[in-house]
Amino acid sequence: MAGKQAKILQETNISALVRSTRSSRYPERDKVIVLLSVKAGLRASEISKLTWAMVLTPAGDVSDIIELNDNAAKKRHGRTIPIHTDLKFALRKLAKTAEHLSGPIVRSERGGHMSAMSIVNWFAIKYRELGLDGCSSHSGRRTFVTRAARLVHKAGGSLRDVQLLAGHRSIQTTQRYIDGDSDAQRRLVSLI
Repeated sequence: MAGKQAKILQETNISALVRSTRSSRYPERDKVIVLLSVKAGLRASEISKLTWAMVLTPAGDVSDIIELNDNAAKKRHGRTIPIHTDLKFALRKLAKTAEHLSGPIVRSERGGHMSAMSIVNWFAIKYRELGLDGCSSHSGRRTFVTRAARLVHKAGGSLRDVQLLAGHRSIQTTQRYIDGDSDAQRRLVSLI
């Protein structure tokens, strides 16, 4: 897949991916991995570095936002990301099974944080099991950015808001993530 962008996930792909986590050894953790990718747009490295302190309120409840700090973000470009309701529910469920609510959210079998490469490999195995060719750990992120770009006008926002959520320094980088839709292009031209 060198030189190619990760494939965008369809809703049926996301549903299949979430369903596949139910039968894994760590269903709560694995569901959170999927949702951090597709509902928060996090990179594998950001998922691996995300800590409970970044998602919990001072009272210990799951917050409404992820405070991705500079140490966890690519190029030390932290950001604040609102937490989708599905992700919030999954984080609450994972918190109930966690030994302690400090340190990394996504833990390896040995109890430490999963490395970024482990997250990349985890996604590769899942996509291979589901027969989703062309998908990688970046597919969820591309899906998040593409969906956000298509829906941002409904929220009264702009492509700048998508750029900030993605943590891109350049709007051109954000635009490269967005997958085109020929049906939408036809509808758009018909409106002109």
